Amino acid sequence: MGRSMGVEGEPETEWTMKVKVISVLEDNYMYLVIEENTREAIAVDATVPKRLLEIVKKEEVKLTTILTTHHHWDHSRGNEELVQLCPGLQVYGADERIGALTHKLTHNQELKFGAICVRCLLTPGHTLDHMCYFMWEDNCPDAPAVFSGDALFIGGCGRLLEGTAEQMYRSLNETLGTLPKETKVFCGHEYTVRNLKFALKVEPDNETVKTKLAWAKARDDDDIPTVPSTLGEEFHYNPFLRVVEESVQKYTGKKDPVEVMKVLHTENDNFKKPAEPLDPRAVLALEWGLLGSLVQKK
Repeated sequence: MGRSMGVEGEPETEWTMKVKVISVLEDNYMYLVIEENTREAIAVDATVPKRLLEIVKKEEVKLTTILTTHHHWDHSRGNEELVQLCPGLQVYGADERIGALTHKLTHNQELKFGAICVRCLLTPGHTLDHMCYFMWEDNCPDAPAVFSGDALFIGGCGRLLEGTAEQMYRSLNETLGTLPKETKVFCGHEYTVRNLKFALKVEPDNETVKTKLAWAKARDDDDIPTVPSTLGEEFHYNPFLRVVEESVQKYTGKKDPVEVMKVLHTENDNFKKPAEPLDPRAVLALEWGLLGSLVQKK
């Protein structure tokens, strides 16, 4: 028994639990988790129904469940349509704002889908009711997986839109950080290069950051996803999981882990990767709400 975690279109070994990594929108990921014995499937953050159902059809499985990490449009917008298209579809999440929600979850609640076990982990910070999903199979030698939405990214974490630095510290370092180090991390966005550029700013002498950034740039150039990482790897290059490290504390000028987290978020929010210069006409159009007319003229 084992797990194959590949990208749609790549050859995969047939295990009991298979994860399809699906790139959608500009930089989002949604996932299809297939239970090979029952041929039933779970979608995580079902954002683009058409794309998801194409893969469901190709894999010849039945979509039974949606697990939504949080209510934001780019993670939950497909729920209502999918419920209409797939009678009996169950939608799980921790936030009443999630569309078409049928089951409201609580922290540490466990679910079972065939051989697949799911522990629901409440991880406030990005939103107050953000839920991550830890999945494993009993008696399976392969690594478990966590679907971390916008709580934990490769090399970074989500912005504090509703929660506090203390909540994010606990979510990352006490809830997710205590999972087995071999746990594979499937996050909600392809932000890896940008995240690691910030990590390098925080720790310019961290050789692991440099190596991972070079690897991520190469993947990005070839349009290949950087997911999954492992939780153990994240502790070597993700500054938000390294708040007790002397080098990270030195950058922030703080010692208390929550204060370090707070400074990291402020610095990260203000961190800009180099961008192409904007057309001055486009800047004016955005300011005056005239972008539509500018595009029409072109």
